[in-house]
Amino acid sequence: MEALRQAGLKPGDELRVEAAGAGRIVLVRAVDLIERHAGKAPGVYPPGYLDQLRDEWR
Repeated sequence: MEALRQAGLKPGDELRVEAAGAGRIVLVRAVDLIERHAGKAPGVYPPGYLDQLRDEWR
């Protein structure tokens, strides 16, 4: 438990298991890619463009 605490992990964190060589695994906090990248590219689309695309789907 101390290792998890030192790694900054807490109950409820989602973890990904990765192989790190023979007989070794690593636990990595799973990151929501949308949450990580949302809002990182402002100005890519003109105002209202994404809403216009969404309206086409309906």
